[in-house]
Amino acid sequence: MRINTVKRALVALALALPGAAIATVVAAPAAHADGCFTWTRPLFQGRSGTDVRQLQIRVGGWAAYRDIVRVDGIYGPETAAAVTRFQAAYGLRADGVAGPQTFAKIYALQDDDCTPRHFSYTELDNGCGKGGWSGGPLSPTATRENAVRTMWKLEALRRSLGDQPIYVTSGFRSIACNSQVGGASDSQHLYGNAADVTSRSSSLCQLARSARSRGFSGIYGPGYPNHSDHVHLDSRRQNTADRSSDTTSWSAPDCGVGDD
Repeated sequence: MRINTVKRALVALALALPGAAIATVVAAPAAHADGCFTWTRPLFQGRSGTDVRQLQIRVGGWAAYRDIVRVDGIYGPETAAAVTRFQAAYGLRADGVAGPQTFAKIYALQDDDCTPRHFSYTELDNGCGKGGWSGGPLSPTATRENAVRTMWKLEALRRSLGDQPIYVTSGFRSIACNSQVGGASDSQHLYGNAADVTSRSSSLCQLARSARSRGFSGIYGPGYPNHSDHVHLDSRRQNTADRSSDTTSWSAPDCGVGDD
């Protein structure tokens, strides 16, 4: 991850200063915090725009139990609550307002390619080892964007379990790959919306239980057929390309996780 301390300091100062001062500082030639995205104003309830949408992607794993954070570019109570949980998880002032400290933490977690620092496109790429984001129902660009959202939720899950490594055993699958491994014909893996995960420090049941408050609407683990060695996590409620999956579905009977 490439970090430019001076640039980030300028952005933090710009966010902290009022009115005209902000315009002066942001106008400086090097106002970008990293190679992915830079926030140039504080965000709070009532604001909207691309910067809100980008924030929602990064706090998507801090949804309420059984809930999701909608990536709609509108800073409402749902987003404010997720930001508050994110702030509390990282020891920041938990007020639901995204300002310099919140953005600084996101920059620290974020690589230049927009992925969180503990996960990568390679991990979420084609599950049959061929690489690339083509061959699914969506365009490669849309599939890759879904994978980024999935990774930020996994980053939140990792944090909730004490910042111990989580390993992705299967991410995006092309239609051909999905058929090859015997995946369901309507698998969320086809959309870049899913990841099968394991951990060496947390049990599969710990993964499944914690995922209920990390924005995942599809959870399958121990006790569900063929899921004794991993936990499947997906974001089916946010899959606008497959409205038949617009529901929450959890099944890990051995862990006490069900559609309760």
